[in-house]
Amino acid sequence: MRLQRSPLLAAVLGLITCICVFHTTAAIDIPLEVLSHINIEQLPTITAQSPSSLIAFPFDESFPMTCEAKGNPEPEFRWTKNGQEFDPSLDPRLMKEENSGTFVIPNNGNLTEYQGTYRCYASNKLGTAISKEIEFIVPHVPKFPKETLDPVVVEEGQPFTLKCNPPKGIPPLQIYWMTINLQHIEQDERVSMGLNGDLYFSHAVEKDSGRDYCCFAAFPRIRTIVQKTAMSVIVQTKKSDMSPESANAILERKPSLLTPSTATSETQLVKGEDLKLECIAEGFPTPQVEWVKMGHQLPTKAKVENHGKLLIVPRVEQEDSGKYMCKAKNGLGEAVHYFTLKIEEPPEWVIEPESQLSMIGSEVLIKCSASGTPQPTITWRVNGELLQGAPAANRKVFDDTIALRNAKASDSAVYQCEASNKHGTLLSNANIMIMNLSPIILTKEGEDYSAVEGKGVMMHCNVFSSPPSTITWSKDDSSDSVEGPRLTIHENGSLEIYSVEKGDTGQYTCLAKNTEGSSAIDAMLYVKDPTRIVVAQEDLQILIGTTAQLSCLAEYDKSFSNDFELLWEKDDMKIALNNTENSRYFVEDGILQIINVSHRDQGVYTCVARTPVDRDTASALLMVLDVPDAPEPLLLSEHKSKSVKLKWIPGDDHNSSTTEFIIEYEESQWEPGNWKELLRVPGNHNSAVLKLHGHVDYRFRVSGLNAVGRSLPSKPTERYKTPPAAPDKNPENIKIEGHLPHEMDINWEPLLPIEHNGPGLEYKVSYRRQDVEEDWKEHLVKRHSFVVKNTPTFVPYDIKIQARNHQGWGPEPKIVTGYSGEDSFFWTCPQEVSSVPSAAPENVAVEVNSSVVKVSWTRVHKDKLHGHLGGYRINWWRLRSLAASKKSHEDKHTLTLPGDQNHATVPGLTPFSEYSLIVMTFNGRGNGPGSNQLNFKTPEGVPEKNPVFRVTDVQKHTVSLVWAPPLEPNGILTGYLLEYQLINDTEEMGPLQTVDISNPDTTKWKLRDLEPVSKYKFYLRSCTTVGCGPVVSEECTTTLETSLASIHGGISTQGWFIGLMCAIALLTLILLIACFVNRNKGGKYSVKEKEDLHPDVESQGMNDDTFCEYSDNDEKPLKGSQHSLSREIKAGDSGDSLVDYGDEDVQFNEDGSFIGEYAGRKEKRVSAEIKATIQTPA
Repeated sequence: MRLQRSPLLAAVLGLITCICVFHTTAAIDIPLEVLSHINIEQLPTITAQSPSSLIAFPFDESFPMTCEAKGNPEPEFRWTKNGQEFDPSLDPRLMKEENSGTFVIPNNGNLTEYQGTYRCYASNKLGTAISKEIEFIVPHVPKFPKETLDPVVVEEGQPFTLKCNPPKGIPPLQIYWMTINLQHIEQDERVSMGLNGDLYFSHAVEKDSGRDYCCFAAFPRIRTIVQKTAMSVIVQTKKSDMSPESANAILERKPSLLTPSTATSETQLVKGEDLKLECIAEGFPTPQVEWVKMGHQLPTKAKVENHGKLLIVPRVEQEDSGKYMCKAKNGLGEAVHYFTLKIEEPPEWVIEPESQLSMIGSEVLIKCSASGTPQPTITWRVNGELLQGAPAANRKVFDDTIALRNAKASDSAVYQCEASNKHGTLLSNANIMIMNLSPIILTKEGEDYSAVEGKGVMMHCNVFSSPPSTITWSKDDSSDSVEGPRLTIHENGSLEIYSVEKGDTGQYTCLAKNTEGSSAIDAMLYVKDPTRIVVAQEDLQILIGTTAQLSCLAEYDKSFSNDFELLWEKDDMKIALNNTENSRYFVEDGILQIINVSHRDQGVYTCVARTPVDRDTASALLMVLDVPDAPEPLLLSEHKSKSVKLKWIPGDDHNSSTTEFIIEYEESQWEPGNWKELLRVPGNHNSAVLKLHGHVDYRFRVSGLNAVGRSLPSKPTERYKTPPAAPDKNPENIKIEGHLPHEMDINWEPLLPIEHNGPGLEYKVSYRRQDVEEDWKEHLVKRHSFVVKNTPTFVPYDIKIQARNHQGWGPEPKIVTGYSGEDSFFWTCPQEVSSVPSAAPENVAVEVNSSVVKVSWTRVHKDKLHGHLGGYRINWWRLRSLAASKKSHEDKHTLTLPGDQNHATVPGLTPFSEYSLIVMTFNGRGNGPGSNQLNFKTPEGVPEKNPVFRVTDVQKHTVSLVWAPPLEPNGILTGYLLEYQLINDTEEMGPLQTVDISNPDTTKWKLRDLEPVSKYKFYLRSCTTVGCGPVVSEECTTTLETSLASIHGGISTQGWFIGLMCAIALLTLILLIACFVNRNKGGKYSVKEKEDLHPDVESQGMNDDTFCEYSDNDEKPLKGSQHSLSREIKAGDSGDSLVDYGDEDVQFNEDGSFIGEYAGRKEKRVSAEIKATIQTPA
């Protein structure tokens, strides 16, 4: 049963949105809306106040003393100054705000009278809250006293100090030592300023004399700088008649400390302040200062300044406390000082008193404790008065706790706890309210909650009551409280459901109950399908300048159709989409397109699918690929005469690793401005040693190469000119040619200009005969050719060519061999020689392997070559097929093998054939004699593809097939392999059925027991003992239930059909007579007529009643063969004699088959025979 709520409470619930109290130690915050409706009284609470120090800077217009508070009834305010009552309203110069404790001190007169310590009190009938003490400081303008200072007189080498004694003022204080002309006094190890502002000199020198040493004190917070009266320093130098030894004895002395002046000192700091310790020493030579922490290392955050004289440890902690030592030393001794550092702390709350709402008759405990160094003093107040001035019979104080026993409503008050030590004060107001109140639910009635299946949901029920209420939740008007492992009711009354299920949908009721009454609200929970990205973009690499597409597809609850959003972010920043012409981002159907991708588009792209209750994200890394940036900068080092080291810093590779660097050079003499590649180095190198030529003015540049492409070149290096040097190489590609019998022409490729290595390049040509012993003959030439005259015909020579310049000779040249009076050494320009080779290769042998034969022979002796060996030639031809008795006449084939060889492989032979071959050698003149003819046979192979394969008759359950034997059986046919299978509507294949036809003379077959109106595919291969050849295929669809024959029989008895057939027969007879007459008049048939009378079966269309489609796209016209396709053609009709081949220009294919007119004739003959075969019933 639902509880009845009053209209007053219902109105209150509509206004309340604040957090409420459920237990005695929670802070009290009664909303003002509650107070206005049910008039709950509330203790005063300070809500705003001025800082603890308020400085009256002269450039500010006014100074507010802030004090704001809330409570019910509205609080009234009063102030104290220096512990005495202070009423701002009595001073007409002060500005007072209505309904506020704040007053404003204007800056329009003498502010000194307002200087002091203020405190604000906010009171109503329940109690009084107080503010912290606020000190109003009126700073005076700091000034140095007017004084007359005597000059400081010091002997050279003695220490002295210039006192600053700055005036007091608002910190921070900054001190500077300068001249009257505002030139800073230079400070170093000898001269330095101390923390107190004094200027210390460890020993005087003559240049220290001066009349304008000024101390300036700056107070930045009040924007003031003051100057001390200038001081004079007179340094008295040593007498000139004093010996140097005496002068040194006076000046040199061990260190002593100018500050600190004692041996030990103690420093106290507040935690968090900066520690500054200084040691300034005098002595000569100038002492050096060192710092140590006794028993420990110096803190890692410590730093030394002021030339080692100042140790700074920022933001000290307790572990920084301890003993420190400074040591000033020079070559004559040392001085030390010990510092003892103690760290103290201002008060910090250990337990801060909390506001409480307690019911009447309960026991109330108020705790307050603080820590600090020294230990803070705790002072208790109630309503702003010390406890001693406001006694209560039911109140007891125990150390850090106040106890109220059997609390009454009149015990409601504001208790203040103040913790203080010499470093500061803490103040806390605790509102203690004693009252009874029935539950008030502050959460709005009838809230709708949406949750995602599998996620959690929190339904709120915020209650204000005293004593605390018991909270229960029920569902769908059930009186039972909901419970289970997935449900939790929190202390604030909220119900949390984990892993929400569809069954959790429904109406929920929150019931709050205590001793004073009860209250309830309803809430509705809807469970939604989760939002989920189902297609997420993977990491993507994209070329710069192209268009990137990132895909994202999400599923979500259809109830959010109008609230669903699909957003894109880049590097966690939302992508602004505007469909303007300049925009490069477009989103359509969840696909983000980035037009003209640039480097700035690289990053992590996140697709965000969002509904009001949940979201899902998917991220992908977009990497932009580009050519590398140019390497920079380039640096030349390790300069040598023939090399230099080049270093560079690789540019950004733009996500595609640099595979190599390309180093180019440009020289200023031969081809200025033309860059040429010099070297390539791997992409993981950033330096290279460059090998250079002499006497060249170089500069270099580098570019990087990755998978995308080549970078722009770097900026060129400075020029580097190598000194002249002897040539590094000699000419190459030497050609020795014998154009005339008694001359030998020597030519070579000249060195490139850059290879000269210096001026004065020329070549030394050296030659000598090989067949006789003689010395080298040498000639110096500047061109790149030389002619040796009066040479014997075709004799070998040793030849070498060496380069030299003004710096010396090139390396020792290689010796090459050439012949006089003969062709080019490299056979690039053949000339006439004395004769062709006079001997043939011997011991010719073959090794047959299927259609390949390996041939070997014994080389012809060089004496029988009569010139340069050109190589060997193998001639072979096919004699006959082993399947036929008659020999064939086929073309001769030749294989040319350049150079000196004694074996070769001849490919492409026809299996099951007899061949003949010879081997010969050749030179520039021509072929030598051939070897003895060698006959050999190739083994049997698999047949060629069947040239014809057709479907001739299709019925409901049967199909007739016809074919022609292979043109080249490559052996003795043993039969055929016929296979077929069913093909369904989706082109899927059924099981393969096999028919093994063992009779090689069979050329037709009828398949039975086929499925009606079904598509079949048929495969045929011809076979020998070696195996079966390539397959030909055919497709066909079986007929319907009613055959065409039955249809014909049904109409053959109709009168109109008989008349039609007679008319057709008459027209056919007339046409035949006309053709016969035309033939007698025209003599022989024309080619076209001959083709019409001998049609090719393969070119005819299918009969309309076959439902067939021919699928063999590799089908070729029939070629001439020695065998009849039907095996019934007589030998005399085979047309296999050379007379039928035509004239002497009969051509052969590479495989030995004839082409030309015979092919056409033979093909027509085969086609006619096949047509006759098809007409034979199976």
